[in-house]
Amino acid sequence: MAMTRPPTSARPPGRPRSGVNDVVFAATLSTVHELGYARATVERIAAAAGVAKTTIYRRWPSKGDLIVDCLIDAFGPVPLESAGRAELMSSAIRWIAGKISEPGVGDAFAGVFSDAVSDPALREVLSARLQDPYRLALQDALGEPENRVLFFIDVVVGTLLHRMGMTGGPMVDADVAALVEMVLQHFTDEAGPA
Repeated sequence: MAMTRPPTSARPPGRPRSGVNDVVFAATLSTVHELGYARATVERIAAAAGVAKTTIYRRWPSKGDLIVDCLIDAFGPVPLESAGRAELMSSAIRWIAGKISEPGVGDAFAGVFSDAVSDPALREVLSARLQDPYRLALQDALGEPENRVLFFIDVVVGTLLHRMGMTGGPMVDADVAALVEMVLQHFTDEAGPA
Protein backbone atom coordinates (compact mmCIF):
# COMPACT_ATOMS: atom_id res chain seq x y z
CA MET A 1 0.00 0.00 0.00
CA ALA A 2 1.50 3.31 -1.07
CA MET A 3 1.51 6.19 1.41
CA THR A 4 0.40 9.57 0.19
CA ARG A 5 2.34 12.58 1.27
CA PRO A 6 0.55 15.58 2.67
CA PRO A 7 0.54 18.55 0.31
CA THR A 8 3.46 20.89 0.85
CA SER A 9 3.08 24.60 1.31
CA ALA A 10 5.08 27.09 -0.70
CA ARG A 11 5.27 29.33 2.40
CA PRO A 12 8.16 28.65 4.76
CA PRO A 13 7.36 27.87 8.37
CA GLY A 14 6.99 30.70 10.84
CA ARG A 15 4.58 33.46 11.73
CA PRO A 16 2.31 34.65 8.89
CA ARG A 17 3.60 37.89 7.43
CA SER A 18 0.33 39.78 7.77
CA GLY A 19 0.31 39.50 11.56
CA VAL A 20 3.94 40.33 12.24
CA ASN A 21 3.49 44.10 12.12
CA ASP A 22 0.54 43.99 14.53
CA VAL A 23 2.45 41.78 16.97
CA VAL A 24 5.60 43.93 16.77
CA PHE A 25 3.65 47.20 17.14
CA ALA A 26 1.81 45.88 20.21
CA ALA A 27 5.09 44.66 21.70
CA THR A 28 6.74 48.00 20.92
CA LEU A 29 4.11 50.05 22.74
CA SER A 30 4.01 47.60 25.62
CA THR A 31 7.80 47.59 26.00
CA VAL A 32 8.04 51.38 25.76
CA HIS A 33 5.24 51.71 28.33
CA GLU A 34 6.87 49.26 30.74
CA LEU A 35 10.54 50.21 30.36
CA GLY A 36 10.54 53.71 28.91
CA TYR A 37 11.68 54.71 25.45
CA ALA A 38 15.44 54.55 26.03
CA ARG A 39 15.37 51.05 27.56
CA ALA A 40 12.97 49.68 24.95
CA THR A 41 15.67 48.32 22.66
CA VAL A 42 14.99 46.45 19.45
CA GLU A 43 16.23 43.31 21.22
CA ARG A 44 13.69 43.73 24.03
CA ILE A 45 10.90 44.55 21.60
CA ALA A 46 11.74 41.45 19.53
CA ALA A 47 11.70 39.28 22.67
CA ALA A 48 8.34 40.71 23.74
CA ALA A 49 6.95 40.11 20.25
CA GLY A 50 8.31 36.57 20.12
CA VAL A 51 10.20 37.25 16.90
CA ALA A 52 13.86 37.32 15.98
CA LYS A 53 15.66 40.64 16.06
CA THR A 54 16.44 40.08 12.37
CA THR A 55 12.70 39.97 11.64
CA ILE A 56 12.42 43.52 12.94
CA TYR A 57 15.55 44.77 11.18
CA ARG A 58 14.35 43.33 7.85
CA ARG A 59 11.28 45.56 8.06
CA TRP A 60 12.68 48.56 9.95
CA PRO A 61 16.34 49.56 9.58
CA SER A 62 16.36 51.36 12.94
CA LYS A 63 14.43 51.74 16.16
CA GLY A 64 13.35 55.19 14.95
CA ASP A 65 11.83 53.75 11.77
CA LEU A 66 10.01 51.11 13.83
CA ILE A 67 8.65 53.70 16.25
CA VAL A 68 7.44 55.97 13.42
CA ASP A 69 5.55 53.09 11.75
CA CYS A 70 4.19 52.05 15.14
CA LEU A 71 2.92 55.60 15.76
CA ILE A 72 1.37 55.82 12.29
CA ASP A 73 -0.47 52.59 13.06
CA ALA A 74 -1.51 53.76 16.54
CA PHE A 75 -2.75 57.16 15.39
CA GLY A 76 -4.61 56.08 12.28
CA PRO A 77 -6.36 58.81 10.32
CA VAL A 78 -7.25 62.08 12.00
CA PRO A 79 -11.05 62.39 12.34
CA LEU A 80 -12.01 65.30 10.12
CA GLU A 81 -15.79 65.04 9.98
CA SER A 82 -17.37 68.06 11.62
CA ALA A 83 -19.95 70.75 11.14
CA GLY A 84 -17.53 73.63 11.22
CA ARG A 85 -14.00 74.89 11.57
CA ALA A 86 -13.98 75.28 15.37
CA GLU A 87 -15.49 71.82 15.86
CA LEU A 88 -12.96 70.28 13.47
CA MET A 89 -10.03 71.87 15.30
CA SER A 90 -11.45 70.95 18.70
CA SER A 91 -11.96 67.32 17.69
CA ALA A 92 -8.43 67.16 16.20
CA ILE A 93 -6.92 68.47 19.46
CA ARG A 94 -8.95 66.06 21.60
CA TRP A 95 -8.09 63.20 19.22
CA ILE A 96 -4.32 63.74 19.45
CA ALA A 97 -4.53 64.25 23.23
CA GLY A 98 -6.39 60.95 23.50
CA LYS A 99 -3.90 59.13 21.30
CA ILE A 100 -0.90 60.50 23.21
CA SER A 101 -2.48 59.32 26.47
CA GLU A 102 -2.71 55.68 25.29
CA PRO A 103 -0.17 53.41 27.04
CA GLY A 104 3.20 53.64 25.33
CA VAL A 105 2.11 56.01 22.56
CA GLY A 106 3.07 59.30 24.23
CA ASP A 107 6.32 57.80 25.51
CA ALA A 108 7.20 56.49 22.05
CA PHE A 109 6.30 59.80 20.41
CA ALA A 110 8.32 61.86 22.90
CA GLY A 111 11.27 59.47 22.65
CA VAL A 112 11.51 59.40 18.87
CA PHE A 113 10.95 63.16 18.77
CA SER A 114 13.83 63.65 21.22
CA ASP A 115 16.10 61.33 19.19
CA ALA A 116 15.27 63.31 16.05
CA VAL A 117 16.75 66.49 17.54
CA SER A 118 20.26 65.14 16.86
CA ASP A 119 19.43 62.79 13.96
CA PRO A 120 18.67 64.57 10.66
CA ALA A 121 17.68 61.33 8.90
CA LEU A 122 15.15 60.52 11.62
CA ARG A 123 13.82 64.10 11.46
CA GLU A 124 13.20 63.58 7.75
CA VAL A 125 11.36 60.31 8.42
CA LEU A 126 9.23 61.99 11.12
CA SER A 127 8.43 64.91 8.87
CA ALA A 128 7.69 62.97 5.69
CA ARG A 129 5.94 59.93 7.09
CA LEU A 130 4.26 61.12 10.29
CA GLN A 131 3.73 64.88 10.20
CA ASP A 132 3.14 65.57 6.49
CA PRO A 133 0.09 63.30 6.00
CA TYR A 134 -1.66 64.92 8.99
CA ARG A 135 -0.56 68.41 7.94
CA LEU A 136 -1.93 67.90 4.43
CA ALA A 137 -5.23 66.51 5.73
CA LEU A 138 -5.61 69.47 8.10
CA GLN A 139 -4.65 71.97 5.38
CA ASP A 140 -7.36 70.55 3.12
CA ALA A 141 -9.98 70.41 5.86
CA LEU A 142 -9.23 73.87 7.28
CA GLY A 143 -8.31 75.67 4.08
CA GLU A 144 -5.24 77.07 5.83
CA PRO A 145 -1.74 77.58 4.43
CA GLU A 146 1.06 75.23 5.40
CA ASN A 147 2.72 77.62 7.86
CA ARG A 148 -0.50 78.08 9.90
CA VAL A 149 -1.19 74.35 10.03
CA LEU A 150 2.40 73.62 11.06
CA PHE A 151 2.04 76.19 13.84
CA PHE A 152 -1.23 74.55 14.94
CA ILE A 153 0.54 71.15 15.07
CA ASP A 154 3.54 72.64 16.92
CA VAL A 155 1.37 74.32 19.55
CA VAL A 156 -0.87 71.31 20.18
CA VAL A 157 1.62 68.45 19.99
CA GLY A 158 4.37 70.48 21.63
CA THR A 159 2.14 71.37 24.56
CA LEU A 160 0.94 67.79 25.02
CA LEU A 161 4.46 66.33 24.87
CA HIS A 162 5.82 69.04 27.15
CA ARG A 163 3.20 68.20 29.77
CA MET A 164 4.03 64.51 29.50
CA GLY A 165 7.73 65.23 29.88
CA MET A 166 7.21 67.47 32.88
CA THR A 167 4.66 65.33 34.74
CA GLY A 168 5.27 61.82 33.44
CA GLY A 169 1.64 61.56 32.39
CA PRO A 170 -0.77 62.82 29.76
CA MET A 171 -2.64 66.09 30.06
CA VAL A 172 -5.84 65.82 32.10
CA ASP A 173 -9.20 66.50 30.44
CA ALA A 174 -9.69 69.92 32.06
CA ASP A 175 -6.33 71.08 30.71
CA VAL A 176 -7.09 69.65 27.26
CA ALA A 177 -10.32 71.70 27.32
CA ALA A 178 -8.32 74.81 28.25
CA LEU A 179 -5.85 74.08 25.44
CA VAL A 180 -8.73 73.74 22.98
CA GLU A 181 -10.15 77.09 24.10
CA MET A 182 -6.78 78.84 23.87
CA VAL A 183 -5.93 77.41 20.44
CA LEU A 184 -9.37 78.13 19.03
CA GLN A 185 -9.11 81.78 20.08
CA HIS A 186 -6.03 82.12 17.92
CA PHE A 187 -6.84 79.89 14.97
CA THR A 188 -10.51 80.71 14.44
CA ASP A 189 -9.76 84.41 14.24
CA GLU A 190 -10.99 85.21 10.74
CA ALA A 191 -8.47 88.05 10.40
CA GLY A 192 -5.60 85.54 10.68
CA PRO A 193 -2.27 86.28 12.35
CA ALA A 194 -1.29 89.88 13.03
